[in-house]
Amino acid sequence: MTNAVTEVTEVTDAQGYGGVLDRMRSFLERFIAYPSDDASVAHTLWIAHCHAVDVFENTPRIAFLSPEPGSGKSRALELTEALVPRPVLSVNASTAYIFRKISDDAGLPTLLLDEVDSIFTGGKSDMNEDLRGLLNSGYRRGAVAGRAAARGREIVTEEWPSFCPVALAGLNQLPDTLMTRSVVIAMKRRRHDQRVEPYRRRVNGAEALDHYESVSDFMTRSVALIEGAWPELPESIQDRDADVWEPLLAVADAAGSHWPTTARGAAVRLVAAAKDKPATLGIRLLADIRTALGDEERISTVELLDRLVSMDTAPWSNLKGEPIDARFLARNLTRYEIETNNTIKIQGRPVKGYMRWHFADAWDRYLPSPAPPEVGNSGNSGNSEEVTW
Repeated sequence: MTNAVTEVTEVTDAQGYGGVLDRMRSFLERFIAYPSDDASVAHTLWIAHCHAVDVFENTPRIAFLSPEPGSGKSRALELTEALVPRPVLSVNASTAYIFRKISDDAGLPTLLLDEVDSIFTGGKSDMNEDLRGLLNSGYRRGAVAGRAAARGREIVTEEWPSFCPVALAGLNQLPDTLMTRSVVIAMKRRRHDQRVEPYRRRVNGAEALDHYESVSDFMTRSVALIEGAWPELPESIQDRDADVWEPLLAVADAAGSHWPTTARGAAVRLVAAAKDKPATLGIRLLADIRTALGDEERISTVELLDRLVSMDTAPWSNLKGEPIDARFLARNLTRYEIETNNTIKIQGRPVKGYMRWHFADAWDRYLPSPAPPEVGNSGNSGNSEEVTW
């Protein structure tokens, strides 16, 4: 069975469900300055999946993030509120309130959290940690959060359901554990030539309600198609990314028309964009060591440090005000199960250092394969910019 995006055929839209999504997407694009067409596709599919979230194994988070305020994140949540079932839009709801809302007999809420960056930058209070746990665990059906509660003199354990759809809006990045559970929409400020309509609930609310009812009817009638579906996934979407996108692709397949192909194209590009972010310090260290070692099979710790510190574009010459040392190498390389207390021989003399094979497993697991040398390139110059990302 092939997973190639180009080989997913369009499905006949005899019932007009593709048109339901087309119209809702056009409605959203009137008010939201999306950074790309893929973003509006993902948002449309995510809204639709909320109307039948009980049938999915996972409910991906959707995260509207930007480096600066005024980029349309709150507007995106405002439109989402008008189109999803049982929305709870908040910037300061308590964790206890949210847990109880998820257990409401009326049905699962759709949790919409604005200014979510404050949760992860305001210190590790108990409330923040509890909410972080809820957001991380609740993307999988059947997930619960365990709590200890006092009843009189007795301490009892309680399990609160945490599964529910969540949309987030905030500045900068979220913790990696949450980013990997999210469809990430990198919002930007509008260009001067970019125009959107102002959204006013009292003016546009009736139209939003029409779209709400149409997509709700579509998802209700499509439950038999969606429940237990195994949509074909593009080859580049695996593991956690597959968990995130399977529900949205199932919705697209049920809609038919161009949506199966359009959704898979958007998925591939958005997943690739989400992974295109600066490397962690540890990954940068592994990459620069590979560059510094070049084609050599062994290197002393002293020589390795000299080469790292001399890299013009690397941070190693002035990390926290001073150059890195052997203790820094040992502390960071141990995280990747790399032996650091090695005695090797260079020109017959025993010295502390590393062999190429010490790094081989970590390089294979955490770095992309090195680019083949260009024709006429005589070797590695020791510049960290030569690492291919």
